Amino acid sequence: MAAVIERVRVVHLGLSPYESTLKAMREFTSNRNADSADELWLLEHPPVYTRGLAAAAGFGPKADNGIPVIQVERGGEITYHGPGQVVLYTLVDLARRGIKVKQFVAMLEQSVIDLLGSRAERKPGAPGVYVAGAKVAALGIRVTRGCAFHGLALNVDMDLAPFEAIDPCGQPGLRVTQTRDLGFEFSVDAAGAQLAALLIERIEHA
Repeated sequence: MAAVIERVRVVHLGLSPYESTLKAMREFTSNRNADSADELWLLEHPPVYTRGLAAAAGFGPKADNGIPVIQVERGGEITYHGPGQVVLYTLVDLARRGIKVKQFVAMLEQSVIDLLGSRAERKPGAPGVYVAGAKVAALGIRVTRGCAFHGLALNVDMDLAPFEAIDPCGQPGLRVTQTRDLGFEFSVDAAGAQLAALLIERIEHA
């Protein structure tokens, strides 16, 4: 008889420093076992650039603006996190749920598309979600022992200027947008709650 998989838990962390959150994600993933519940962590970060595995060594901001740069083990290149952006970390045992990595990436993208409606779209070869060519959500995950961590970031109501110091996701000239500028009035908390609910629906019915 197959084991019953618990519902995905949502954990609200508020404004959380990047490095301590990263450490907590790594520890959660390292210590989890076959019975550990899957969790989605909703939070915002103080200003920080993170550089994924696809970024060239030493690749960072074009000018020193005082924002730290942290190398991490997720996929993807360089991106920016800051207040006003929903960060959704996905601590999900994909193997237990029978979800393939590419399928999970598609679930993350589709959850954002479901939230934003028909204007939002994928771009072939460039993970994330775009509206009229401008990136509104970035994603990058890491999978170890069949378990995912890291996740996605949705720009809601933030200062977009730090993106100008980088080639977002390694794409020179890529425009970046946010939901406020697209006419959505939801808060960071409301956007995060809706996004988590949409993703849970897909995970639990995969």
